[in-house]
Amino acid sequence: MSEPAIVFDRVWKKFRVGERHDSLRDLIPATVRRLAGRTSTDALRQNEFWVLRDVSFAVAPGEAFGIIGHNGAGKSTTLKLLTRILRPTRGECRVRGRVGALIEIAAGFHPDLTGRENVFLQGAVIGMKRRDIAARFDDIIAFAGLEQFVDTQVKRYSSGMNARLGFAIAAHLDPEVLLIDEVLAVGDFSFQQRCYERLEDFRRQGVAIALVSHNMQAVASLCKRAMLLSAGRAPLLADVGTVLAAYTNLNPGTSHDRVRVLRAALRRGASSDTLRAPLSPGDQVVLDLEILSDVPLDRCGLGLHITRSDGLMVFEGASNISGPSIDIPAGVPFRCEIRFTANVLRGTYIVAGFLRDRDKIWQPIMLTGLASFIVNETTRLRGCAELYPEYEMQPMYDTAAQKAAI
Repeated sequence: MSEPAIVFDRVWKKFRVGERHDSLRDLIPATVRRLAGRTSTDALRQNEFWVLRDVSFAVAPGEAFGIIGHNGAGKSTTLKLLTRILRPTRGECRVRGRVGALIEIAAGFHPDLTGRENVFLQGAVIGMKRRDIAARFDDIIAFAGLEQFVDTQVKRYSSGMNARLGFAIAAHLDPEVLLIDEVLAVGDFSFQQRCYERLEDFRRQGVAIALVSHNMQAVASLCKRAMLLSAGRAPLLADVGTVLAAYTNLNPGTSHDRVRVLRAALRRGASSDTLRAPLSPGDQVVLDLEILSDVPLDRCGLGLHITRSDGLMVFEGASNISGPSIDIPAGVPFRCEIRFTANVLRGTYIVAGFLRDRDKIWQPIMLTGLASFIVNETTRLRGCAELYPEYEMQPMYDTAAQKAAI
């Protein structure tokens, strides 16, 4: 088995609020402690906090590894440690091979230099010869789509233009390791698609990739393994389906203090297992609920409410809009199932529900945070619904002679 290209070995990293000394009263004792060797890396001093605690992972050549988590969990810190922008408090970080890194928009760019000059500057920083950079220059600019602005100072670029140039440079200078942060989200849709296709090509060519992203579809499509970072919790390192399921795990609740969701689970089709892996458009899904009400719910129907993670409302419907209702007695648990088809395209979807009185005498009771699911697909361009189109094209000839002449 080949040696890992990226190694993160039991790394701890702490920061201090306000990394400077405001007075001689603070500076002198701190200097004495350093000279005397009394500074401990294990204990937190005043205003210090751990960003990473005992984090370990390795990435092999040809593997894409996803790093996910909510804001402040330490994702970008992890990449900065790998690029040696930061040093670990404890543990060891190693990267083997030429590194292409895109961690912050315009990181490493000189704002007063043009796009052309910054391409050569970045290539020189990672040790490339000028003739090798020149040989790839046209491809870099074409990929970024900046032909008209190549001789403009980058301080005049938009954030999207900076992101496009930064990725194009990192992707065309023969990296053996790619470290990519969320900055790809700045580009437009077509550019993002080119980026992910390029990352897939790199993975097949043996490049090790560490990808930080909030885009669960990108992580699901590129990575087989991933790591979930959470503040105050041990990292979760597992297959990508398990990690994504943990990331999107929600806590069920209701809008009525006397109605409780005892259990909520999402399954794929006839499977009895809780859904963990991403779905494909058109997959059959079952939402399984167990609910307990301390008050009677007469003429009750069950509703389904699905929104995409960006807030788009995808579907809302209820069983008793045109169908039957049931009377639910107080204190008796009842089980509900909703079967539906995930005719949606790529995205993360949040599943909620509601209990609804057919005659609208009592207010609807919202059932929130029931489940979520991820749809991963690469064959459609954009949108939210799967319409199963069939395409047909044929030329139209006015005469048989015209057809024969072609």
